[in-house]
Amino acid sequence: MTTECTPAQLEFHALGRRDVVGRFDGGRISSDGGGLLLREVDQRLGLLSRVAACFTDHRNQNSVEHSVLALVSQRIYGLALGYEDLNDHDALRTDSVLALLVGTPDLTGEQRPRERDRGYPLAGSSTLNRLELTTPEAAATDRYKRIAADPAALDRLLVEVFLESYAEAPREIWLDLDATDDPLHGHQEGRFFHGYYRCYCYLPLYIFCGEHLLCARLRPSNVDGAAGSVDELERLVAQIRARWPTTRIVIRGDSGFCREAIMHWCEANAVGYVLGLARNPRLYRALGREMAEAQAEHAQTGKPARRFRDFRYRTRKSWSCERRVIGKAEYLPGKANPRFVVTNLPLQRAGARELYETLYCVRGEMENRIKEQQLGLFADRTSTATLRANQLRLYFSSFAYVLLHGLRRLGLAGTPYAKAQCTTIRVKLLKIGTRLRVTVRKVWLSFSEAYPYASDIAQILANVRRYPAWAPPG
Repeated sequence: MTTECTPAQLEFHALGRRDVVGRFDGGRISSDGGGLLLREVDQRLGLLSRVAACFTDHRNQNSVEHSVLALVSQRIYGLALGYEDLNDHDALRTDSVLALLVGTPDLTGEQRPRERDRGYPLAGSSTLNRLELTTPEAAATDRYKRIAADPAALDRLLVEVFLESYAEAPREIWLDLDATDDPLHGHQEGRFFHGYYRCYCYLPLYIFCGEHLLCARLRPSNVDGAAGSVDELERLVAQIRARWPTTRIVIRGDSGFCREAIMHWCEANAVGYVLGLARNPRLYRALGREMAEAQAEHAQTGKPARRFRDFRYRTRKSWSCERRVIGKAEYLPGKANPRFVVTNLPLQRAGARELYETLYCVRGEMENRIKEQQLGLFADRTSTATLRANQLRLYFSSFAYVLLHGLRRLGLAGTPYAKAQCTTIRVKLLKIGTRLRVTVRKVWLSFSEAYPYASDIAQILANVRRYPAWAPPG
C-alpha cells in the first residue's frame, strides 16, 4: 500500500500524556505575510507594471485570465520570497497572500470560469513556463507561447529605476564591472567548459553603481571576461548622460577589464577608469625600490608593510599610448604581494595611496551584491534550454533584486536591517506566518502573535509610506 504525499494527519512525539497531532486544515495561511512590504515598495517604484510593459501580449484578450502584469509579478515576487523553481508555483497558485501581492481581485480563485481551476487564484508552472519560452519571432503565430519580452526595454528600465532614486544629479558616480561563473548541469545553449572555474558554465557580466544593479548580461563562457563591456557602457553612459549631462562617470574593474578597447573608449568619451593591471616582470622592476623598502620594514617590524609608486607605463604592443599606473609594493608575513592599477584620473584627483586604497579597493563590495543575486535571488537557476530564456530568468532575478533593494533603500533606513542582505531581509521580515480572511469590504490579515519583529515591521511600513506613490510621467 502506497503512502500519501500529504497525509490528512501527522502524529508527532507525545507531550506527556497528550498526543501531538498536526493537520493541514488551518485555512488560508501563508508563510509570506511580510511580502506586503514589497507590495508597498512597488507602489512607490511602479516597478512591476513597467516590467510588464516590456512584454508584448499576442493572446486573445477575451480568453485571458492571467494578465502579463499578474504573471510577471507572480514570478518576481516568488523569487523575492525564496521560491526559486517554476515547479513551486504549482503549490503557490493556491496562496491567497501571494495573490494579494500580485493584485488578483479573486483571492480565493472561486470565481474562475472552469471548474478544474477553482480554488487556484494564480497561474501554475506551465503557464509561467510558456512566458519564459516565448520567442519574439514566433509569438504572433505560436499556439501557446504568445508573450514576448523586449530585452532592450528591460535593460533601459534597470537604469531608469537607478536614475529615479536620486532627487538631484550627483556630482560623480562609479560603475563597477565584474564577471562571475554560473555553473550549468545540463546541455543548455551556450554551454562551454571554463578552465579557470573548472566547470561548464555561463559567464554573466554585471554592472553596479553602489548597490544599484544597472546591467546583468548572460554570456557563454567561451568569451573574454570583458567581452561586450564597451557595448554595455555605451548604452549605460548615453542613458545616464541624457538625464545627468554634468555628472562625472568613472568605471572600476579588476584586471580582467584592463583592455585597450575599454580604456580607449573611456578616454574618447570623457569617462574615468580605475582598473586592475596584471603583473609582469617589467612592472616588478619598476616597483623594485619600493619593494625593497617594504621588505626591510616588514623584516624589522614583523607586520605588513606597504609602499606606493606613481609612474607612467606603456605595454610594448597592446596599448595605444602611455598611461598612469599605480604600484603597490607590499610585504605580508611569508610573501610579497605587489599589485598594480591603471587609471586616467589625474594626480590632482587622487594620489597613489588614496587612489589604490580608497578608490580601487572598495570595488570588492560589488562581489557581495553579485552573491546576493546569485545565491539569494537565484540568478544561477539558468536550467532552461536556450540562452534567450535563461537571460529572461536573469532579468526576473534582477528585478527581484531591484525590488528588495528598493525595500532596503526606502524602508530599512534607521532600522537594524539598513545594511542587511537579501536573504536576511527575507528570513526576518518577509517570512511571517499569516492567516487571510476576505469579507465584503476588507481583506483581514492576522499575523503570528509570536513574531518577534512586529515593531520593526510597523516602523518599516511607516518609512515606506512617507514616499508618494509612483505615477507614470506625463
